[in-house]
Amino acid sequence: MRNYVMTCDPIPSEHLPIWMNHNRTRVLNVQPIPPRSDGRCVIYWMQRDVRTVDNWALLFASYVAESQKVPLHVIHVLNPPSSLTEGEIPDLEAMGTTERHGTFHLGGLKLVHQELKAKDVPLHILSPSSHTEVAPLFETRILRDLTPAVIVCDLHTLRHYRRWMEVECKEACERFVIPMWQVDAHNVVPVWHAADKRQVGARTLRPKIHKVLQEFLEKFPKFAGNQHCDQKPELPDFEYGKYQAHYKWDTSVKAISSLTPGTDAAKKQFEAFVTRGLPKYDQLRNDPNYDHICSNLSPWLNHGHLSFQRCIMAIKKLNKHATGSASFIEEGLVRRELSDNFLYYTPDDYDQLSCTAVWAQETLNDHSSDVREYLYTLEELEKGETHDDLWNAAQLQVVTEGGMHGFLRMYWAKKILEWTPSPEVALKTAQYFNDKYALDGRDPNGFIGVGWSIMGIHDQGWKEREIFGKIRYMNYAGCKRKFKVSDFVRKYKGAAENAVKAEAKHVAKQRSQKKRKEISI
Repeated sequence: MRNYVMTCDPIPSEHLPIWMNHNRTRVLNVQPIPPRSDGRCVIYWMQRDVRTVDNWALLFASYVAESQKVPLHVIHVLNPPSSLTEGEIPDLEAMGTTERHGTFHLGGLKLVHQELKAKDVPLHILSPSSHTEVAPLFETRILRDLTPAVIVCDLHTLRHYRRWMEVECKEACERFVIPMWQVDAHNVVPVWHAADKRQVGARTLRPKIHKVLQEFLEKFPKFAGNQHCDQKPELPDFEYGKYQAHYKWDTSVKAISSLTPGTDAAKKQFEAFVTRGLPKYDQLRNDPNYDHICSNLSPWLNHGHLSFQRCIMAIKKLNKHATGSASFIEEGLVRRELSDNFLYYTPDDYDQLSCTAVWAQETLNDHSSDVREYLYTLEELEKGETHDDLWNAAQLQVVTEGGMHGFLRMYWAKKILEWTPSPEVALKTAQYFNDKYALDGRDPNGFIGVGWSIMGIHDQGWKEREIFGKIRYMNYAGCKRKFKVSDFVRKYKGAAENAVKAEAKHVAKQRSQKKRKEISI
């Protein structure tokens, strides 16, 4: 394990406002806790929680700036451009940014820039050319040029962000004798407070979260920005074209024009869900033909445009649709925070087979050489060209719409395990597609969703069978019992046609193999 900060020592109460729960905070470095006395500003490193509304990390940084009588500055670090190796299935860190993800991300950042500007707060965007350039750029542009009294950052549990914050940039702060503090503004119950180790599943994390939930449903103060400053800091422009050029993004994955980034759009989506979906959420959320029943909030939650704490508070205030509300809170609170728990306590290999339980590793290894009736190439899978019309429809949904229904994503990932040469290839393939096309990919929930389906994370052993071993099995017949498969397939042009072609190709291949075998005999 790298030198990630695993301690959770909170910031002492004398440095906190009365409205701040100290368990939301922790000290990252070993420097003296008081802010540096000669600092010219306070920095909030906004990485995961890209919003100015309902953001505990921003609110706390603003308070520190006011108490130090210095201006608040906000920074954000863009992901480096792609470093793909030809012919390999890339992991997330090497993948780079697609047009789809880039436009949604920069759209949200642009709105934040406008909101910060209205409060006289500068937003500084760092554009490293590689992952190794993040720390040197941070040291030059932030520590040397801005001379902060303290740096407050939010929490991201993906490995490369933790490496930036908790290892490389933390070490730079220590050299400059600058305190670095962290606030979990993403989880309702901070990940380090909810549990002190990785949980086996929802059944163990659920009671821990609900035991302390009420103390974390505090009212959000208003963000005041730099109104305390007589002399306002210079406000940099938002150079959209420059940031787009930095990404060198993959234009083959088009933006989803129907999805608008930002907190206001997220709130509208939430309000629509409360009206249309919440009343029957518990009954119909697993039927892909009722796409309006699900909240569909994950793109905004993933990109940090919306606080789930705000959603819970609104649902509790509404006090209606008890079963739907309970089901929604279970999915959005317990399951989401379970994903963060796993990544936080498994930072080095959460995307590899080595991270899962011993029983799952053993059963997958025992069946890794089982004969697959169907084997598809990466290209065939990516184009939705399998013999399974439902799988094709699910793949076409995420490719064209930027998202996939939650129930189908489980089926989709399990079939990739069934149709690829090994569990290792299946895992990389499913993660790659999810991160490339889904606007809620590149997120802990994405890694755990795929991991649950393929390697049994947070699950148990089931009846043993070929290929899957004891990993939970899903099949087409089971889907037909749950919803009208044909209705869903019809929504996606090519899904059924591709299935017919793929099956014909498979039959022809079998005949050819049989004929060659007969000739050889």
